[in-house]
Amino acid sequence: MASNRTRRIAKEIADIHADRHSNILADPVGGGDDLTHLRGSFRGPPGTPYEDGTFLVDIRIPTEYPFRPPVMKFETKLWHPNVSSQTGAICLDTLSTAWSPVLTIKSALLSLQSLLSTPEPKDPQDAEVANMLLRNPKEFERVARDWAVKYAGAPKKHIGEGSGGATDESIRQQALRSKEEEEKEQLAAYEGYNKDLVDRFCSMGFDVPRVVAAFKYVGIDRMDGEDYELEEAYMGDVTARLLGEP
Repeated sequence: MASNRTRRIAKEIADIHADRHSNILADPVGGGDDLTHLRGSFRGPPGTPYEDGTFLVDIRIPTEYPFRPPVMKFETKLWHPNVSSQTGAICLDTLSTAWSPVLTIKSALLSLQSLLSTPEPKDPQDAEVANMLLRNPKEFERVARDWAVKYAGAPKKHIGEGSGGATDESIRQQALRSKEEEEKEQLAAYEGYNKDLVDRFCSMGFDVPRVVAAFKYVGIDRMDGEDYELEEAYMGDVTARLLGEP
């Protein structure tokens, strides 16, 4: 008879397969039946040196899961201050002190994908990489891109190529306008709720519209867009709604 842990892992894998938009994958290693040893993968985020690379992650599920986090390390070599360039070991609080039983394998992989967009050189796993990022960001980006091409199958073109001969300033201005428009669209999706308040649930692997819908269903006050701490009962109701419980 399958244990609660096994049933949960199987459901998480099924949910990952059902999500055709996130490009997150996870399956038992070798296609076998061992649900305690998985291989995850995701695409490198746009606008980063890792863009369009495919990054593989070794995932070991402990006996105490979900009360202890999965043990993850990169199989794909990458140049990043929070990942060991030698072993693939990862420095990420979601996989240690910030882990919660409501998080999932998918949300952990999404956190890794996000980590590639937001390196933290002041809290490094690899000091050499962190020093390069702090002292010579352009060289860091070049090496990170070279590694993404060599090890993750990213295309050889550099980020920003194909601009048709535009000047650096025009490219910069265009990027700024695009970023401002994107930020406006993103904020509109929060429907008046405070961004940080919603993002606390998004960090568990849920998208913004789903969290906002759960807030509205439970009756969370918008508080004029101000951030505030939800009462424990409301936290439980929102989480239950997101997880599909009645």
